Amino acid sequence: MEAHAHIAVARFGLGHRQGEALPSDPIAWLDGQLGADPGPPVPAGFATPPGPREGLAAFRADREAQARGEAQPKAASQLFRAEAVAQAEQWVTTAQPYRERLVQFWANHFTCSRRVGTVGPLMGSYLRDAIRPHVTGPFVDMLLAVARHPAMLNYLDNSGSVGPGSQAGARRGAGLNENLAREIMELHTLSPAAGYSQADVTEFAKVLTGWSVGRANQTNEPEGGFMFRPRGHEPGPKQVMGQRFEEGEAGGIAALRWLAAHPATHRHLATKLARHFVADAPPPAVVAKLAAVLHNTGGNLGAVAHALPRLPEAWTPLTKLRSPQDYVVAAYRAIGAGPASGLPALGGFALLGQPLWAAPGPNGWPDLAADWAAPEALLRRVDFAWGMAGRAAAAGVADARAMAEATLGPLARAETVTAVSRAGSQREALTLLLASPEFQRR
Repeated sequence: MEAHAHIAVARFGLGHRQGEALPSDPIAWLDGQLGADPGPPVPAGFATPPGPREGLAAFRADREAQARGEAQPKAASQLFRAEAVAQAEQWVTTAQPYRERLVQFWANHFTCSRRVGTVGPLMGSYLRDAIRPHVTGPFVDMLLAVARHPAMLNYLDNSGSVGPGSQAGARRGAGLNENLAREIMELHTLSPAAGYSQADVTEFAKVLTGWSVGRANQTNEPEGGFMFRPRGHEPGPKQVMGQRFEEGEAGGIAALRWLAAHPATHRHLATKLARHFVADAPPPAVVAKLAAVLHNTGGNLGAVAHALPRLPEAWTPLTKLRSPQDYVVAAYRAIGAGPASGLPALGGFALLGQPLWAAPGPNGWPDLAADWAAPEALLRRVDFAWGMAGRAAAAGVADARAMAEATLGPLARAETVTAVSRAGSQREALTLLLASPEFQRR
């Protein structure tokens, strides 16, 4: 069915890209994107993608420049900008939009934000190393990679968390930080519906003491890499929700594996996936089906990614409101923009209230229409559409009527088709299309 092809590229992908054929078999098209990863974006100026070491070195260089009295250190911001541009370009041009949407979803689930200074220059590495390789593998692998990445360890302050009874705690009086433990339990795995207590959070925080980041100029420390510090680890076994975990790094790994396999985690992940791909208020039966897939496959994210398009409920005509990032990317794909669109796309994200990798809190960006549909926010979308339509019309890169057929097809309302065809100029026609209710939904 033609409608299914349009739904597939909008709901599961990132929007139709001008010049690309619609899939004749939407489910086969989606399945085909779940094989080998074509590779992460490499920022301009780098032969190979920079890792945590380069990111932290850039942050350190800026701090040293500030100490010398330099007004505007730029190393970290330049690295962040190069990474962000590369990511935006990949979204606009990718031929595997379903895989990229999964990367987006899981990166938001495991939010890190540049609002914490050391995190910004690490974000490209975080997605490449902790998120992207695991979007079709076991959930536990992603959870372990996230919990050990310096971006997350710094973002949620675990790199300096010290057990009160540890050697370092006794000597320095350093304290326990519960941020990472709390967010892993509340946001990343169980959710509060599991019924854990504050005491469980505190004990899990003790389990994760000593999980830190290697420092520069320290012997036997991997600069920018994961570092377990026995002297800062709380000694002795711990009890989390009635489960015993032994001391040491192995105890933390065991705890994360237990949390990843918990039925409450499967329900929480299933709810978020259903909300993202099906509806703001997903039917309980859909959540139950996805939770069963996760349970029966040991948390295999590839299996649930294959299951999502096979849900009949996932093929209802475009009901989800596109987030600002999703909307901007879809607009650039619709006009067939090339790699040079990365930087202006970033500007569009910021203009519409969703700057890249800058979520306001650990719970990430919202996934509900009510959070993005305020009148002022929708007016900004119209302004964005008008500006983009002007540039596209001037460049002659898009015909509004042809674009409406390619991007919406039978999903376009008669009112939209009529308005686009009767518009007084190409710019007006493109604006009406990009600002239409149909184009703003997926």
